[in-house]
Amino acid sequence: MKPYFLFLPIPVLLLTSCGSEPMRRAAQPQAPPVAVQVAAVNTQDWPTSYEATGTVRARTTATISSKVMGYVQQVSAQAGDHVREGQALITLDARDLDANLRRAESGRAEVESAIPELENATAAAKANLDLAQTTFQRMQELAAKKSISNQEFDEASARLKAAQANYDMVRSRRAQINSKAATVEQEIRAAGIMRDYAKLAAPFSGVVITRTVEPGNLATPGTPLLTIEQDGLYRLEASVDESKLASVRVGQAVEAVIDASDRKLNARVSEIVPAVDSASRTYIVKLDLPPAPQLRTGMFGRAIFPLGTQKVVAIPLAALMERGQLQSVFVVENGLAHTRLVTTGRRTGLAVEVLSGLNAGETIIRPVPAGLQDGARVEVRQ
Repeated sequence: MKPYFLFLPIPVLLLTSCGSEPMRRAAQPQAPPVAVQVAAVNTQDWPTSYEATGTVRARTTATISSKVMGYVQQVSAQAGDHVREGQALITLDARDLDANLRRAESGRAEVESAIPELENATAAAKANLDLAQTTFQRMQELAAKKSISNQEFDEASARLKAAQANYDMVRSRRAQINSKAATVEQEIRAAGIMRDYAKLAAPFSGVVITRTVEPGNLATPGTPLLTIEQDGLYRLEASVDESKLASVRVGQAVEAVIDASDRKLNARVSEIVPAVDSASRTYIVKLDLPPAPQLRTGMFGRAIFPLGTQKVVAIPLAALMERGQLQSVFVVENGLAHTRLVTTGRRTGLAVEVLSGLNAGETIIRPVPAGLQDGARVEVRQ
């Protein structure tokens, strides 16, 4: 008996199954288009700039050191203290300087004690000279009348010469005393100045940033003891590439960003160091910063030098979507929203620069509606 096989039911079932899927899709209603607002991608003139890093430093710094050798008796300031101009900071042992001052003052006393005696001697010599001159005049008249001998006239003339010589000698001694008195006064003044060197004061109001001395140390001339920075006046010393030398000038307004204080300051170029570092190929540009309480020496800063303008592709910041490291926008094409990955650059308050991923003239969605999916139908509304 021959076997019979039934093949018809299987194709029938397959045809029935395949034909039901399009029918179900046709039966499902399409999602309504999402109402969106769009913006055209265009090019804009944006200012270009060059950014240089640098370090904040005080405009005026003073290193306090001694002009004389002596042991330190007292130090009245610590690192970080605010000091005022003229405030005593360090006191040295000044006993030997005091002795020099007293020695000079005793010399003045000696000179002053000799002055009255010389004044009396001068007065006596002057009186004797006057008498000798009067006597000589009388003798001269008598000699003309042949009333006295030649011997008497010669004696009167000799007495006059002796009186004149004595008077001149006394006046010379007085001039020497006056000169010695002036010298003694200079010695006293010098000794007083040296005595004042034993007290080291602040040259200006500022902040003590370093202290390298303690009481009992021997202070020698030229050895740094304290370092003071003038309070409130700082500058940013930025390293600028040598290729940008022509773009920087003294007096130029520059934006400075201090990262530690998260502030932007309006700075001005005050000095350009002409020497270029042979290793880094940079030169130092010093920018005066406005007063700011948060500034400290050693802070990191950035100087942004304007270079002109350039055309860039920019979009509204509301059109940009950021998920982690990925940045994207929705581009409208044929009534559909398509996700486009982009690379962005600089930002302003309302716009962002697009470096790649978009071309001028394309249409993007902004703002992006919540829940908008790639490939969704959209309806543009004004």
